[in-house]
Amino acid sequence: MNMIDAHIHLDRYRDEEIKRIVLDSARIDALISVSFHLDSSKRNLLLSQKYPKVKPAFGYHPEQALPSENELNVLLNWMDDHLDDMIAVGEVGLPFYLRQESGISIAPYLEVLEVFISKAKIWDKPIVLHAVYDDAPLVCDLLEKYSVSKAHFHWFKGDQKTIDRMIRNGYHISITPDVVYEQEIQQLVSFYPLELMMVETDGPWPFEGPFAGKMTHPHMMEESIWKIARLKKLCAEEVSDVLHQNTKGFYKIPT
Repeated sequence: MNMIDAHIHLDRYRDEEIKRIVLDSARIDALISVSFHLDSSKRNLLLSQKYPKVKPAFGYHPEQALPSENELNVLLNWMDDHLDDMIAVGEVGLPFYLRQESGISIAPYLEVLEVFISKAKIWDKPIVLHAVYDDAPLVCDLLEKYSVSKAHFHWFKGDQKTIDRMIRNGYHISITPDVVYEQEIQQLVSFYPLELMMVETDGPWPFEGPFAGKMTHPHMMEESIWKIARLKKLCAEEVSDVLHQNTKGFYKIPT
């Protein structure tokens, strides 16, 4: 089965690991490599120039300190200069886990996210979102405010009301390898339409279960696909094809 990793931080791997992932992945047609900040975006751009199957997304990951006004403007101007290189805006969103640890205010992060969502609309680019649990409805509010429908919630977790809302709005989600062993993700897969689904690794983030102790590699998505197929009561080949076509269509990846 041919696959596309819809969300990976390729720039955060070591050089030898990147080479191994890209060159040893004949069945991986593309890698959507998302960014943490400006330096991360620049590295992903260089990787895409070296390896054609790398498709870079540029943005500012929310699970870190906010950028200064100048840092944000420099990043946005750089992104504006590299629109033709950018497959999407991302990774952007809200700092759910950081907020649990430190109790920081969400308000300034919402302001930054609104800027990225408005830019995604202006640039006509998909947006890759880090938004889980109670943060997801806030992100939905902003997406609806700017009439942005090309939204990809990666590794999503949330309540049924939010899931229903996302489905109505046609938002995509991507499933990580923990679907093999996490009941919460399995329940999400059982409910969410296959036509709005993709697969990802979020590498180099490590996984447990059968993947414990292993470097996160796009090949792990094959196990995800088999599990999704069992949950959907479909054959793996059919599921693989639908997920592949979903991702190609969402990100406008050429055949």
